[in-house]
Amino acid sequence: MNTKIKDYISTLTIETITDQRKAALQPLIDFIKDKKVTKQPININFICTHNSRRSHLSQVWAQVMADYFKINQVACYSGGTEATALFPKVADTLAKTGFDIKIIAESNNPVYSIKFDDNSLPIIGFSKTYDDTFNPTSNFAAIMTCSQADGGCPFIAGAEKRIPITFEDPKAYDNTELQDEKYLERSTQIATEMKYIFNKAIA
Repeated sequence: MNTKIKDYISTLTIETITDQRKAALQPLIDFIKDKKVTKQPININFICTHNSRRSHLSQVWAQVMADYFKINQVACYSGGTEATALFPKVADTLAKTGFDIKIIAESNNPVYSIKFDDNSLPIIGFSKTYDDTFNPTSNFAAIMTCSQADGGCPFIAGAEKRIPITFEDPKAYDNTELQDEKYLERSTQIATEMKYIFNKAIA
């Protein structure tokens, strides 16, 4: 893992997570632990309305924390109730944290290579629906990262578990002087909570 990302992870303080929030995170911890015990693949699909911001941040940080805590059988995905595009500020925010990010296919919905380790395959980031062929069709946990998708998708086909872990949308600060700060704040919150989840999963 890149040194800059490792150093960033070391600054994340899980003590900032409230007991109420820990209770919301516990079902995903349980899912990961159960799969580890039975030596099954751990597939996690983070779902939001547009698959443009929160679901991508969650996918990336979950995959990174699985690597950080050496839980090898984890594969993280993301999707939306509709496909749009990965919002560029998400990529910029991750790049500032130490990720090596490149656009590998230009279009209205660009495809990004997101690397956190020089010797590992990149995370492939682009907007897609949660049931896209790029994502698993069964035996996965569906993590609902926004309340709109959680309310609008009462049923996720193939999901073994459906877990609401919602985050406030940094989109509210787009094109304001607070945009950079709020995107980093949301990324840091998600990274911190994923650190907590995967740390607890190895206990």
